[in-house]
Amino acid sequence: MTVVFQIILAIHILSAVVLIGNLITSAFWKVRADQTSNIETIASTCRALLRADYMFTIPGIVVLWASGMLLVAFTGWRRFEELWLGLSFILLIVVTVIWLAALLPLQRRMARLTQEGLARGQLDPAYSRTSRRWSMFGGIATLLVVIILFLMVLRP
Repeated sequence: MTVVFQIILAIHILSAVVLIGNLITSAFWKVRADQTSNIETIASTCRALLRADYMFTIPGIVVLWASGMLLVAFTGWRRFEELWLGLSFILLIVVTVIWLAALLPLQRRMARLTQEGLARGQLDPAYSRTSRRWSMFGGIATLLVVIILFLMVLRP
């Protein structure tokens, strides 16, 4: 392996760690905030989760895609025929679509609903519905990222 390949691989692994770490910690802090039933805490957490997505999830996904494509370019495009890599690639597409089409819009909606709830003094019931959908899609995305991680490490 060349030094350039090793550096790209290290960047790829780091971006995976950043992505999965943000997914897991986001769920943790969101659940903790909701358990308080304190609108101010929930609103602050929803805003922070949205910022964390812009700071960690987006760069994590972008760098993961870019570094992954560079690694495959180094080793040959036929590598996608290997089950572990081809399946990981498909799952990453699914995760990206879930995040762009569901999670990010739901987080924006939760942030907006909690801000409105702060102004009114109570959360709209739509927040709970939106939060449940966010949890469902977030759970699916996180599970898929964990599966990708196992595929990348074990290469079955």
